[in-house]
Amino acid sequence: MDSETGDNIKSDHDGAESLKFTPQRGGTLLASRTRTLHSGCKKVNSSFKSPVPSTLNNSVCVDEEIRELQKTLLQLESDITLLESEGVRVHELDLHINLLHEYNDIKDIAQTLLGRLAGLRSVTTRDLYARFGMELDD
Repeated sequence: MDSETGDNIKSDHDGAESLKFTPQRGGTLLASRTRTLHSGCKKVNSSFKSPVPSTLNNSVCVDEEIRELQKTLLQLESDITLLESEGVRVHELDLHINLLHEYNDIKDIAQTLLGRLAGLRSVTTRDLYARFGMELDD
């Protein structure tokens, strides 16, 4: 700061005034820092490209996707009608789905335990299946 005025102004040798810069950590002045020059490397200086493909700009793709979804909807509605005509009710399907989730959870736990046991015994999981009389498809 200028001791007389309290401003952040400094005079050059030729009398021109310029702003003083506050030193950063390490003692370098902001004014002495330069920007990184344009690198020849494409990865450094390229603009961001989203990994998600943009289909909003392409109305043909959107129209095709809508047709596919409508086709899928019609197929699902016909499947529902067929199941209802066979006497299957929605709450029965929900119960069946919940039981399948429970079965899969129990199977995952069993697979984990068999893997750990195989590791402790220094054998393969396949060997344990044979030892316990289980099929590999179980």
